[in-house]
Amino acid sequence: MNQRLRDRLARRLAWQRAVHDPARDPRNRLPTLPLLRQWQARRLETSFRDFLATPNMRPAAEFFLTDLYGDKDFSARDRDAARILPLMSRILPETLLRAAADAIELAVLSHAFDLRLAESLAARKDPMAAISLADYVRAYRHAGCPRLRRHQIELVLGVGRTLDAAVHKHGIFKLLKASRLPAHLAGLHELQAFLERGFTAFEALGGADLFLERIGAQEMEVSRRLFAGHADPFAQPNSSSR
Repeated sequence: MNQRLRDRLARRLAWQRAVHDPARDPRNRLPTLPLLRQWQARRLETSFRDFLATPNMRPAAEFFLTDLYGDKDFSARDRDAARILPLMSRILPETLLRAAADAIELAVLSHAFDLRLAESLAARKDPMAAISLADYVRAYRHAGCPRLRRHQIELVLGVGRTLDAAVHKHGIFKLLKASRLPAHLAGLHELQAFLERGFTAFEALGGADLFLERIGAQEMEVSRRLFAGHADPFAQPNSSSR
């Protein structure tokens, strides 16, 4: 692993620890946080229905929903990397470590946004009420930072592009499989499994350009509509809802 990538990973792992620390940010304890994540996961599954219905795109869409956009806690995966950063260069291919660095940054940024939305939702008259579309739009707009929202989407696409590039590099999957046992012994099993799922999903695509172009256009438009206060920000062409 080159020094620049090592430093990049180290910075992102420090951000990860800070943003998830309830002592530093009590919003991590908000009961509206899991409600928000569940709502967003359902929305994304609906938005991705066309991808999920396309056989070669389904594995990549499922990977995005479970490993990049999902409502699960990614901190265990990222703590793996934090604990043994110096060993990673000898275990995992550098190409895939770049994907891991982007995925960790994405998880940090997404969690930071979720904390802001959860705080806004907690200010409702009934904080634990079901989240309505209007509630979500207000919270999203209140959280602000449109440029960072664009960066969030760009990070998703960046992970996809890096994994797609890895698929086309001779010998990468062989290296990834060879790293399975040492990664497990070193405590990197969560990160290893994430990379294997991503590689397998993008291998099934047979070329990720169209998939990533559609994901990017779709999510950028959703974000634009949310900031504009659109009545139905998730609507798709020829569809009543998204």
